[in-house]
Amino acid sequence: MHKKSIYILSIESSCDDTGAAILQNDTVLSNVIANQKIHAAYGGVVPELASRAHQQNIVPVVQQAIELAGISKKDINAIAFTRGPGLMGSLLVGTSFAKSLSIALNIPLIAVNHMQAHVLAHFINEKNQKKPPFPFLCLTISGGHTQILKIINYNEFEILGETIDDAVGEAFDKSAKLLGLPYPGGPLIDKYAKLGNKTAFKFTEPKTSNELDFSFSGLKTAILYFLQREHRKDENFIKNNLYDICASIQYTIVNILMKKLKLASTKTGIKNIAIAGGVSANSEIRKTLKAFENSLGWTTYIPNFEYTTDNAAMIGIVGYFKYLNNDFDEENTMATSRLKINE
Repeated sequence: MHKKSIYILSIESSCDDTGAAILQNDTVLSNVIANQKIHAAYGGVVPELASRAHQQNIVPVVQQAIELAGISKKDINAIAFTRGPGLMGSLLVGTSFAKSLSIALNIPLIAVNHMQAHVLAHFINEKNQKKPPFPFLCLTISGGHTQILKIINYNEFEILGETIDDAVGEAFDKSAKLLGLPYPGGPLIDKYAKLGNKTAFKFTEPKTSNELDFSFSGLKTAILYFLQREHRKDENFIKNNLYDICASIQYTIVNILMKKLKLASTKTGIKNIAIAGGVSANSEIRKTLKAFENSLGWTTYIPNFEYTTDNAAMIGIVGYFKYLNNDFDEENTMATSRLKINE
């Protein structure tokens, strides 16, 4: 490890949260996020509104991150930013700001893959966060991604299985919308599920040709038809059974994820298991994973809550590892909305 302190300013703008963080080596000094409340009224993220809000937020967010870290701009050694995947308009705001600042300060620029950052958030140096040993399996679950990955080292990622249609976060949010819950509905399903009976209603689990791939669009359709059918019999069905419906939906989704993860562990023989991404904040997933430590002999790695959703600290830790390898980018590096984890 480097003896001297390396300060990385990192910027995250892939969707609707504007984030900036300062890392001193692998330790987070500040991690600032400006959320965009405007999208709740539309029941989902509106790309044009997101990029406009990023433009308003980025300067104050970066300023605040630097001030909270107790350093000045001249202490920063490099700027890391999210290159993709994400919403193009949002990515462009972060990318162009990072490029401009790196030119102004005459310091290196580091492009970061957002999905790699979710995984490597496990390596942020925090007292109560264990770092997984290589190789390990990582279930990456968010609003835009669902993947089982084999992590070989800091920059080698192998996709074992991924969703062929919707991501798991989308399945949660769209199910919540069908129930009339406000956006984002995933956390509300988690909350209400604790009060319901998870075996009250049964939903079929979609099949995929590759047994480690996921599919959630069929499940979403099954939930829609189920609710329509029950509503015809009783127009108060959702209201009277909300907790049980939420518990049953969550149980089905978690079951799909865990079956595939168990299969991946059996096939690879790897028992070090991590989760990453926004949906890894789900309490049922965390609880089930912990239970598998005893029943399957797994060692599980769950990042702190603040590093599960989109944030700049996770971009910064990738930036730090890349800095150590002198892995810098040119000013003509382009943002890209589609980017595989191993790109």
